[in-house]
Amino acid sequence: MRVSGESGTSGESRTVAVAGVDFGWGSSGKLSAVLTALQAGGERSRFVGLASGLGRPVLAGSPVERWFDLPEAEPERGPELARIVREQRVAAALVVLDGGLARALGDCGVPVVFVDSLPFLWTEGDRAELPLDAEVYCAQRCVDLPPECTGVLADVRRLRWVDAVIAGGGADRRAAPGRRPRRALVSLGGLRAPQLDDWASYPQLVLPAALEALAASGFDEVHVAGNLPAWLAGQLVDSCPVPAATTVGALAHEDFLHRLAECDVLLASPGLTTLLEAGRLAVPTVCLPPQNLSQIFNGRFYERAVGGGSRVVWPKEVFAEDEALALRVGGEGRALDLIYGGIARAAQQHRRATSAAVRGLVAEALGRVEREPGTDWGALTAEVGTGGAAQVAEALVEVLGATGPAR
Repeated sequence: MRVSGESGTSGESRTVAVAGVDFGWGSSGKLSAVLTALQAGGERSRFVGLASGLGRPVLAGSPVERWFDLPEAEPERGPELARIVREQRVAAALVVLDGGLARALGDCGVPVVFVDSLPFLWTEGDRAELPLDAEVYCAQRCVDLPPECTGVLADVRRLRWVDAVIAGGGADRRAAPGRRPRRALVSLGGLRAPQLDDWASYPQLVLPAALEALAASGFDEVHVAGNLPAWLAGQLVDSCPVPAATTVGALAHEDFLHRLAECDVLLASPGLTTLLEAGRLAVPTVCLPPQNLSQIFNGRFYERAVGGGSRVVWPKEVFAEDEALALRVGGEGRALDLIYGGIARAAQQHRRATSAAVRGLVAEALGRVEREPGTDWGALTAEVGTGGAAQVAEALVEVLGATGPAR
């Protein structure tokens, strides 16, 4: 990878804007991985962050020099973005999954490297939300590409397929099977999403179930990572039997990877970045019920790769996955209405029964981890590769080289 000084006549660093969609924490994990790859390759650009308020804790310790909030209202957003681009002399942008922001940056004359980690999700109903004319559109490889996606992706002007965009180093697997104490990591991710009104419903149903199952399975230590406020975390932990040493708190990306490397099992709402990172370390993983549409795909991909029994699905009273998948033809929003509505109703009307059902399913999955120690937990990651962060970094360096010297 070339350093920035090789892409122009001036040694002065250029400014790169970075952003990830405020939908879970996967986009922030990917930004962290790409920024690390850029630094490892000698890139000397200056980085500023746009929006991404949800993901900033994950990016603690990253080289992002300054963050800029953007107005929620669309009429005010464009002029404010143009001002930031002008005053910060933004030469290029790296955007993960936020298609609207990627298009707005393009309208400001900024070449954008767009990272799409969910290319299997899109249909014609999502076309208007995607930056099909981005300077480079990096689509993360997937094990299956439904036919509904092909027409949309065929119209991407500069499509580049990349491996899984995950951290490539910094943590090595250190857990030894059967050792004491037995450690678990529960990952709930960012929890919030633009269309989600009651984001607390998911942890209310799932977290006590997961903790009870871990305690009954003999785990000694567990850390709950996720965007849980202290009041809710304390309430949920106090509501059920838990392992003796139970801690809760959001983790920066590097800290999360180190925790992951030291655990005996991961229980995760199936965000794709988390599953791929766990796979790189071959950590036994149980997929908790999905929070949204993409996590249905992620969990199914994972289960297919590593074998049956590693995934927990919602009881049919919450919602049926096949119905959600059928609704996506009209756009992701229709499927999300079904998913979010089902989870909210279960939390309001049938919390105890739903949580008990989930607890039983998690316990069964944990039993499978114990019974089948030879499972290839890295199978999904192996299918899609691990070099995506460096490949996206290379694309950004190429774009910077085409912009000319720093101003």
